Amino acid sequence: MLDKRKFYINGEWVAPLAANDLEVINPATEKPVAVISMGTPADIDRAVAAAKSAFATYSRTSVEERLALLERLLDIYKRRYEEMAQTITLELGAPITMSREQQADVGVGHLQGFIDALKQLKVRDVLSNGDVLLREPIGVCGLVTPWNWPINQIALKVVPALATGSTCVLKPSEFTPLNAMLYAEMVHEAGFPAGTFNLVNGDGVNAGAALSRHRDVDMMSFTGSTRAGIAVSKDAADTVKRVTLELGGKSPNLVFEDADLEDRVTGSVLECFNNSGQSCDAPTRLLVQKSVYDRAVEIAQRVGGSATVGSPAEEGGHIGPLVSDVQYGRVQALIEAGIAEGARLLVGGAGKPSGFETGYFVKPTIFADVNNSMRIAREEVFGPVLAIMPFETEEEAIAIANDTSYGLAAYVQTSDPARAERVAGRLRAGMVHINGAPHRYGSPFGGYKQSGNGREGGVFGLEDFLEVKTLHRPDAA
Repeated sequence: MLDKRKFYINGEWVAPLAANDLEVINPATEKPVAVISMGTPADIDRAVAAAKSAFATYSRTSVEERLALLERLLDIYKRRYEEMAQTITLELGAPITMSREQQADVGVGHLQGFIDALKQLKVRDVLSNGDVLLREPIGVCGLVTPWNWPINQIALKVVPALATGSTCVLKPSEFTPLNAMLYAEMVHEAGFPAGTFNLVNGDGVNAGAALSRHRDVDMMSFTGSTRAGIAVSKDAADTVKRVTLELGGKSPNLVFEDADLEDRVTGSVLECFNNSGQSCDAPTRLLVQKSVYDRAVEIAQRVGGSATVGSPAEEGGHIGPLVSDVQYGRVQALIEAGIAEGARLLVGGAGKPSGFETGYFVKPTIFADVNNSMRIAREEVFGPVLAIMPFETEEEAIAIANDTSYGLAAYVQTSDPARAERVAGRLRAGMVHINGAPHRYGSPFGGYKQSGNGREGGVFGLEDFLEVKTLHRPDAA
């Protein structure tokens, strides 16, 4: 087993102040692969103090100095790319092909996107009234990241913090901490000054809450469940710090009768199952126009029935396990709820796939004839579970789509560009994917309603880590 008990604080790997071990479990084998330490508020205090001290000088570095550091980090990440992919597969259970093509790739794409955005950022601007506007680093940032797309969220938080001249303390998910520690090695090798980046492992109740409440933390950036995001906001309220949140989703996917059904329904099913369904923006509600509903259900059943489950260590397009026994239990409970509430089971169902009794594997599952009052239509399952429901008109589709407390992403499938734009304009979601278009590096990621606030990626991600100062000069025009 790997011994990863130390934290990265003030440029060094240091022992925790109190022993509190936790085993990191391989979700495919249910066996421990590493041991980490769970941080305490005292460990957070050390890390925040280091970040605060470093901010005094790092905040005064030039954009050119920070760009050089980021470009070195990019080179190092590319060199250790395979190591990152293997680490994510080990602790998350993402199949190695998926880890290489998607999970590890985001560390390159987002970093390059921020480098490009930083080159274009105006840190000093003159308003039309003659006043000067300055964009300055916000300060010490507390960063809490999830397990499902670990490097994705680390890159979307750590990179803009460091790019803008802020300093940070990262608390990654205790389920997938190894990739974060590998990233810390890369940051260290790139030469970022001591204290600018710090890492403390731990859970949300102790280490995470200590960050949110800390008086010397100027901003909290959190990704995770809506429930936990609410807790972060409440903990941060007493110190009136900035809080950005990227939370859950129950994304609607509207399939109109003029869509290329074979292509778009197939793509929709595969997108829902991607990453074992453990994506906050997954298109988990498939809304299909009644005139083509039966045909779409047939396609979904065929595609879902051909989806395979396999070992994460093996190459291929199969589905891996869920991250933990806790997550497995949650997904099983919602599959059983779908059956109990009368949805028509097309593919999968409760229990583990045949031949996969060990590991947190689930059957890729599809329900038809779902209505928006069912739990599988309203709750974020976070597993490979798709709910299909019919609609009659465009108005009804929009109403069903917006009937959710979430608003992260939405999807529209139609051959009519005017309809695509019209419907997208009425969907209460931060991102709308039309006919399979992907999310692109540099574009803002985030949502409406209980899916959070703030945006990550590119120039919008940089702005969240900046304060705005106005200089009212006597000689202003």
